[in-house]
Amino acid sequence: MTHAPSPSIDRPMLGIVFMLGFCVMAPMGDGMAKALAGTFPVLMLVFVRFATQAALLAPLVARNLPSLRLSARLWQLTLLRACLHITGLWAMFASLTYLPLADAIAIAFVMPFILLLLGHFVLGEEVGPHRMGACVVGFMGTLMVIQPSFATVGWPAMLPLIVAVVFALFMLVTRQISKEIDPITLQTINGVQASAIVGGGVLITGAQTAWSLPQGTDILWLFALGALGTLAHLSMTWSLRLAPASTLAPMQYLEIPVATIIGLAVFGDLPNGLAAVGICITVLTGLYIILRENKGRSA
Repeated sequence: MTHAPSPSIDRPMLGIVFMLGFCVMAPMGDGMAKALAGTFPVLMLVFVRFATQAALLAPLVARNLPSLRLSARLWQLTLLRACLHITGLWAMFASLTYLPLADAIAIAFVMPFILLLLGHFVLGEEVGPHRMGACVVGFMGTLMVIQPSFATVGWPAMLPLIVAVVFALFMLVTRQISKEIDPITLQTINGVQASAIVGGGVLITGAQTAWSLPQGTDILWLFALGALGTLAHLSMTWSLRLAPASTLAPMQYLEIPVATIIGLAVFGDLPNGLAAVGICITVLTGLYIILRENKGRSA
């Protein structure tokens, strides 16, 4: 059985760099999904996202077939990961049909706080008082950004909370297997499994009969959605391969200001004063974590 060699030690700063890439690309993909959701069903966007990932990465893995010889345990974990990914992505795309981009991501950002606690209590990862305090402060900043009216939006406002819980579990599973499977192989398996599950579900329910075939530039936008999502999650997988989940958790708060900029530029959504203060807090806590990591490595 052949797997990529595991690094002997974590490299937290490089892991943070990859997580920063994810924090930029993921909101961009969500913005594309929000724009496309007005034309195409959410389930179709989810299928396209995973099918594109499988198509882009499969040729790379085909040259190294031994990398697919996984143990039964790893196959079970990759299947669990694919199911979590499908659920989280569907909930996120669905929420974007009702909520502004920044609001949906902000609500979902109870996830890093959940992730940090799970990383500490489930995986036994060390979480010092500085990172715990920074994560709490970042979470308080997130609460200042959350301003959807539940009375107006109704139950769809709960969808990002589902995203938070599901992706916290998704990242923990990824952390467990990312040092046993190289990121490209893992993402290829994820794309194939998720495409098969979603595609099978679509065929069984007959949902495809309501789909309209994309035309012209829509094809390019759908491909871009899949390609950007693929790159984003490759970056996230590499980050979890290199650094503990509890180190990376606070960094993900940086998705919020990126989403706010995209929301303003594309959809005209502008946070009010309280939200702007919350965004500043999340950025500052992220920078503080980087400074703490630099200090620890230079000590």
